[in-house]
This record gives sequence, C-alpha cells and structure tokens, in this order.
Amino acid sequence: MVDSPLHAIAAYELELGIPAGFVNRLVVETGSGGAWSRMERGEIDMATFYDEFEKECATGGHPLSAVAMMERIGECGPRPAMLRAIGLLREAGLLVAALTNNWAAEGAAPDAPHEFQDLFHVVIESSKVGLRKPDPRIYQLACRELSIRPSEAIFLDDIGRNLKAARALGMHTIKVDAPEPALAALSEATGLSLV
Repeated sequence: MVDSPLHAIAAYELELGIPAGFVNRLVVETGSGGAWSRMERGEIDMATFYDEFEKECATGGHPLSAVAMMERIGECGPRPAMLRAIGLLREAGLLVAALTNNWAAEGAAPDAPHEFQDLFHVVIESSKVGLRKPDPRIYQLACRELSIRPSEAIFLDDIGRNLKAARALGMHTIKVDAPEPALAALSEATGLSLV
C-alpha cells in the first residue's frame, strides 16, 4: 500500500557506499533475536533499537546511522493506485486487511489506531501483537480476524520470504515491486478491474 521501505534502505545504502542488500541480509542473519525483529515485535523501544542495530551493522562491517535510515523509511508514503484499489475491493464486498511489520512511533500511545485503520476491516500490526511476518502465526491471526481460511486469502507483499510463508499456508500470493503489475495480478485473481 505504501512505497517500499526496501527502496528507501537501498537508496541509503547507495548513498553510504554500503553493498546493496546489506541491511536486508543483516536483518535475516540476526533472525528473531536481532534488533530489527525485536523492534517490529514491540519488544524494544526505538532508542534501544537505534543503539543495538547500529552495533549489529558495525559488527557486520558497515556502520550506519539507524536514525537516518529510519527517517528515510518514514518518508515512504501511500501509493494512490493502491488506495484506490482498496476502495474498489471494499465496494465489491470483499474483506480487506492490512498485515504489517511495523514499530511504535516514538511517543505514540500503545493503543493508538493505525493511521490507515479506517481503510481496512482488520489491521494487524506486528508491534502490537508481538508477531511479525514471516511467522505463520501472524497470517493465521489475520485469517481468524477476518473469519476466513488461508485458502480464501490473497496476500500481497514486497518481500519474498513473507510471500513464501503465506503460500505455505495456502494463500494466493502476489509480489509487489510496483503497483501496476501487482494490481493487474490482483485484478486477474479477483475478477475485478483494479488497474
């Protein structure tokens, strides 16, 4: 729905002369105990994340400013074509959910609604439920909240390992690199004109 944070991270890596994909590889390599995963599960605050993630990056051979990187990610905005498609899906009577790996904004109340809450029937935020993609339990939670089976869901994401986990549960998956091809695939899957 929003510009991919992967693009913001890639631009920051390029700016610093860090090998492309370093941050993503580090997140995968540090696994569930890494700073990124713990931040997205709501286990650590942002100040702790900044400190721990910078240490992980330095240990990985490429120091960076976690604050600067997160500021760039924060500039990612909603994609108008995707917002329009969400409205069309809802008008057609389909259930729409947001399943997001995110973090609590500094100073935000723990129970503050997601900024796009009103667009969806259900919003599942990793930082609030203590689970993050690709953990199968977060997809199962979303399906329970919608009262559907995984085989009735179409899941869109920009990260391959998140899609793989959804597919393993029986969900139809669509990779989102850019809105238009993803919406074309979603149109085909739903029989609706979303492009």
